[in-house]
Amino acid sequence: MSKAVTRTLTTSPGLLASLDPLLREWLPRQRWFAGKGRPVTGFSLVAATELLPPGGKLGLYHLLVRAHQALTPVPGAPEQPADCYQLLIGDREALPPRLAPALIGHVAKGPLAGRTVYDALYDTRPTELLLEALRTGARIGGLRFERAAGQDIRSGLVPRLVTSEQSNSSVVYGDTFILKLLRRVVPGVNPDLELPLALAREGCDRVPAPTAWIGAELAGDSYVLGVLQPFVQGAADGWELALRELAKGEDFAAAARALGRATAEVHTALARTLPTVTLGHTQVRQLVDGMVGRLEAAAQAVPALRPYAPGLRSAFAALADLAAEGCTWTAQRIHGDLHLGQCLRSPAGQWWLIDFEGEPSKPLAERRMPQPPVRDVAGMLRSFDYAAHSADPPIPGWADTCRAAYCSGYAQVSGVDPRTDPVLLRAYETDKAIYEVVYEARHRPDWLPVPLSAISRLAADTGTPPSSTPLSPPSPRRPSP
Repeated sequence: MSKAVTRTLTTSPGLLASLDPLLREWLPRQRWFAGKGRPVTGFSLVAATELLPPGGKLGLYHLLVRAHQALTPVPGAPEQPADCYQLLIGDREALPPRLAPALIGHVAKGPLAGRTVYDALYDTRPTELLLEALRTGARIGGLRFERAAGQDIRSGLVPRLVTSEQSNSSVVYGDTFILKLLRRVVPGVNPDLELPLALAREGCDRVPAPTAWIGAELAGDSYVLGVLQPFVQGAADGWELALRELAKGEDFAAAARALGRATAEVHTALARTLPTVTLGHTQVRQLVDGMVGRLEAAAQAVPALRPYAPGLRSAFAALADLAAEGCTWTAQRIHGDLHLGQCLRSPAGQWWLIDFEGEPSKPLAERRMPQPPVRDVAGMLRSFDYAAHSADPPIPGWADTCRAAYCSGYAQVSGVDPRTDPVLLRAYETDKAIYEVVYEARHRPDWLPVPLSAISRLAADTGTPPSSTPLSPPSPRRPSP
């Protein structure tokens, strides 16, 4: 790709105005759109870059667009800060049948009048252009395509879009690379690039090292837009692997133990290469206040949670009490959103951790804060519980066995078994289960019994390990939120 034939459109009201009515219909239907349930009131353009010139057989635009939405679905309601989305928009006279799933709409006016616009990640030529730009280290307007030192990218790799549900979008090139394009973007250092780079420098092989990445410099702000990493050929998603083993009635303990070791290897590598901090009474009090605040908001949003609120609050109070007595904990950089779906296992049995973006709904500064490693552990334990509830018929004790194996494997590497700090572990499991209750109530009501069963156990916990015997499983089989 030439570095000189493209130009950045810093102001293009005509382009955005022509796309506006189409984007209002199309954007809220996308899996990665964060503002579902609130109407889009308008768009503002952050940047538009022509990757292919308009007017030909194929035009191609890279857009960063803010979607303005009402706070509630009530007309005239106040707005909240607009999310910025990364879009790759192609335009053609007409779409061939193979691109029908990518259709955004037909433009009626403006610079693209009479053209058909679509999500260009479904199309071979645009995704080939992205890989070529990464291979050559292109500079296209405000876009920066960077390649890690010593990394080679072979040209001619055939791209294919990953069509499974994701909070971002991914393109696989041959069986060599996978490009993750972030859909909702914010300025600043993105942990999805920051942490894998740090782990690569530390020599940790439990995370695929970034080969290249896409960034942007706009109005003094830096953005990470995409990361290219090696594609782990033949690897199984941890969630799908667990479901397969459950369906066969097979034991998952060995895999869970190995996954615990892999998690601990990542945690110890992050602690070696990035700063750690000590959480004392003041810091833990702030942490507990946040947990209590999330509980109160969740109880207001989901009435089914309210009977358990006093018992759940006791989980947080117990942690605050320990801090008041002088207990301290070490905090460090962690994954931040760890569950079975964020793990890959090779045919040889090696585990990798992926997707270090953290919970996208949280502010970037919060996602980059040091936190107790047990938060990641709690997320994985909740994921075992979700998998157990997906079995039909249920397998009693499956999640308990996985919990024990995972924590034992973690202790083999770290020297610390998470179960030896039951107050901290209970607080983080409780916080995660509260988040799950709200998520399921809003998006997947059929799954609400899964976190509510955990809520019941955690609210009544007296310090003994919680049972994870599945209740009646819901029908859909998707990873935990």
